[in-house]
Amino acid sequence: MLPRLLLLLAVWVLALAVAQPVAARNSETVEIRRADLEYSDGGYRLALGFSFELTRALEDALTRGVPLYFTTEVHFTRPRWYWFDERALRASHTARVSYNVLTQQYQVTAGGLQQSFTRLDEALALVKRPPRWHVADRAAFRSGEVYNIAIRMGLDVARLPKPIQVHALNSSDWRFWSDWKQFTFRAE
Repeated sequence: MLPRLLLLLAVWVLALAVAQPVAARNSETVEIRRADLEYSDGGYRLALGFSFELTRALEDALTRGVPLYFTTEVHFTRPRWYWFDERALRASHTARVSYNVLTQQYQVTAGGLQQSFTRLDEALALVKRPPRWHVADRAAFRSGEVYNIAIRMGLDVARLPKPIQVHALNSSDWRFWSDWKQFTFRAE
């Protein structure tokens, strides 16, 4: 019964994507508005802010019960003049947004915490302005060294149900990533 339901859902999403105009498909992207690394309590915390609007296909899939996973990736590298940059640290953080048809509420799960909202814009506000994220302890970086930071955020297609993954790989409605935002910091 469940595979049949997933197949019907995938066919429905495919039909919806084909029906949308091409101009609307390519207009949505994620923009990183804020990215600050702060040192506190023996560790480094990342403060982030994003700006985006869901495509119609993503919003429809969400209200039909398909959870969406928004993943933020951060890469720390230490530049070296004599060789390739040293990979110091890689981390990722995922927020899951889902809709419960019975309770008519949106749930956002991130970092082991779950919150419920009655409106989609309220749920997405938590994804757009996540709480500060502890990315590294003080010992992860060499004191006084300069590090490059690269950050991006978007929809993690690999976590979607398998039938929808096939469609998502071929549809621009499901390509939902920011460009890499880069900046430097000096470790304390």
